[in-house]
Amino acid sequence: MQTYLGIDVGSVSTNIAVLDDQANVIDSIYVRTNGRPIEAVQDGLRQIRQNNYDLTIMGVGTTGSARHLAGVVVGADVVKNEITAHAIAAMHIVPDVKTVIEIGGQDSKIIVIRDCVVTDFAMNTVCAAGTGSFLDQQAARLNMPIEEFGNKAIDSTTPVRIAGRCAVFAESDMIHKQQTGHQIADILNGLCQALVRNYLNNVGKGKTIESPILFQGGVAANKGMKRAFEEALQCTVIIPPYYNVMGAIGAGLLAKEQYQSGKTTSFRGFDLVDYSFEPHSFECSGCPNLCEVIEISMNGTITARWGDRCGKWSNQI
Repeated sequence: MQTYLGIDVGSVSTNIAVLDDQANVIDSIYVRTNGRPIEAVQDGLRQIRQNNYDLTIMGVGTTGSARHLAGVVVGADVVKNEITAHAIAAMHIVPDVKTVIEIGGQDSKIIVIRDCVVTDFAMNTVCAAGTGSFLDQQAARLNMPIEEFGNKAIDSTTPVRIAGRCAVFAESDMIHKQQTGHQIADILNGLCQALVRNYLNNVGKGKTIESPILFQGGVAANKGMKRAFEEALQCTVIIPPYYNVMGAIGAGLLAKEQYQSGKTTSFRGFDLVDYSFEPHSFECSGCPNLCEVIEISMNGTITARWGDRCGKWSNQI
């Protein structure tokens, strides 16, 4: 079976999607990055290989904050930023999509699309309030599985107002509301509304948000967040079937496009799950730029370098 791999390596999770020749998702994997992106990619590919014994990989794309590192490890044919990957995936699912809301483990972004072209985008820059890791933290503090967070929030009919502009203030406000006797469901509902206000006033500031609207990323699983967005925007928010691996799907679609243009894949094969990869870095003192150069060794041999502006080191490979 001819297939395409999309790999999205983020700060919290590493997601892999396998697409067939008709761009259907035939398998997807979600694993925790845990600060070890190379091991996470290997673990994900190991699971893909165990689940699918007859794959012929025709192209591989990588995206996410560790896209360049992942691209070197797997031998990617295309390496693209998250904005491009999420937009491509969104347009594949809903061709006339106009707005993409994406909230992941440690960042959030908005993508504005008009006539199948990305016309504007923004990402959070300072605070992690409203991201998946913050919601995980609050669920853990309440001794509640994160999977139950959204269901509990939508049980509420009278949300309390929570300060959502800062993660520290939001947590303090939640504790105060608990101490004064408010119901947990109402507090969680209020938190969802606060985080949506924070998103719209910061990430979405100055953006024209029109429907159809797709909600992507791991936080899209939270029903309370979906309801809060719909209440704030006064329209339906669509959650795609593979909301948590949309970046990987977009990378896979881009790899498929590369293959169709006649490019032969550089994928190292599934044997790479047993390879030994060792990253290093050093500062080049050859000029005032003082570039931080990253190099990676595969099975003891240096296979790639990047980070130098002039190409002094990367051109030696």
